[in-house]
Amino acid sequence: MKTIEVVAAIIKKDNKYLATQRGYGKYKDGWEFPGGKMEPGESREEAIVREIKEELATDIKVDSYLTTVDYDYEDFHLTMHCFLCSILDGNIELLEHEDAKWLGKEELHNVDWLPADLAIVDLL
Repeated sequence: MKTIEVVAAIIKKDNKYLATQRGYGKYKDGWEFPGGKMEPGESREEAIVREIKEELATDIKVDSYLTTVDYDYEDFHLTMHCFLCSILDGNIELLEHEDAKWLGKEELHNVDWLPADLAIVDLL
């Protein structure tokens, strides 16, 4: 089974967390914390800042490391490094996602999270 290593931004603003809905691929319509794959030579922190700029046209800062989630999907193993982040500049623009919502802790279970991301929801 192949392993895919990614980074995810848990973006917090006004005591709410940003959830995004996938707009493509096998897991289209599932909810996730935004992020993506690292490029060669890139640190995890550099990757998450770049990915959020590419996906949401927003500048973020990494506040702290949260956790790493390992999850076996049907056809690959996912290793997802998760960071608590905050917005530096920009308004969220959905360049790759179908939808986005700001959810308070009590609302986090109101969307259909992808399985690996559900581990983060439970941690928050």
